[in-house]
Amino acid sequence: MFSSSLVAIVSLSSPRKLKVCHFKKGTEICNYSYSNSILAVRLNRQRLIVCLEESLYIHNIRDMKVLHTIRDTPPNPHGLCALSINNDNCFLAYPGSNQIGEVQIFDTINLRAVTMIPAHDNPLAAISFNAQGTKLATASEKGTVIRVFSIPDGQKLFEFRRGVKRCVSIQSLAFSADSLFLSASSNTETVHIFKLEMPKDRPNEEPQSWMGFFGNALKSSANYLPNQVTEMFNQGRAFATARLPNSGLHNVCALAT
Repeated sequence: MFSSSLVAIVSLSSPRKLKVCHFKKGTEICNYSYSNSILAVRLNRQRLIVCLEESLYIHNIRDMKVLHTIRDTPPNPHGLCALSINNDNCFLAYPGSNQIGEVQIFDTINLRAVTMIPAHDNPLAAISFNAQGTKLATASEKGTVIRVFSIPDGQKLFEFRRGVKRCVSIQSLAFSADSLFLSASSNTETVHIFKLEMPKDRPNEEPQSWMGFFGNALKSSANYLPNQVTEMFNQGRAFATARLPNSGLHNVCALAT
């Protein structure tokens, strides 16, 4: 756990057992065993979440007691889940379906379901909260579009197009500490950084190219075009990109303060 001496450990030799240790003292605080392999562990200063393929356990971080169990979740073989680090907005996000990209939002303090966000047509590949617990970024297995939703109401705030040429596996989404930028890494050599600014915040740009004029013409005729077409032209592009020396690796990204 960030800024503390608490560490949660799951070993390959005992994938059903969770050990919580104080690494400075070198002592084991507690250990728990579960019915199936542990696929992910998330923790903040109030809660510890243990994710199995079809259930989630919510522990109180102070005494490690199980407060609540979310059972019979849709099959989640990659252990996809996210926990907000904010004490006031202590939300858990996990897939609500393994057929389409639904996200379930759960309040881990009041122990109740909050909302379901229909984020994508395809199953989820990555989800991540911002530091304040007020925004959630999502990507699907198709990997071409990244969306940002407000939490807890689930309203769509931003939509970014990562690319159209190829479907990729997005493996990491990370907000900057001030929530002004969002980074995304995949199994390709390109890391994308998106700027989270509302249309009214953007400066009016004069079209400098044929595509610029074309885009403006499309915006003016948006009411006459099918929704899928107008959505695509309203999607933001990357603010910046970084190139990695290799592709095909499992990459994780983060944005410094």
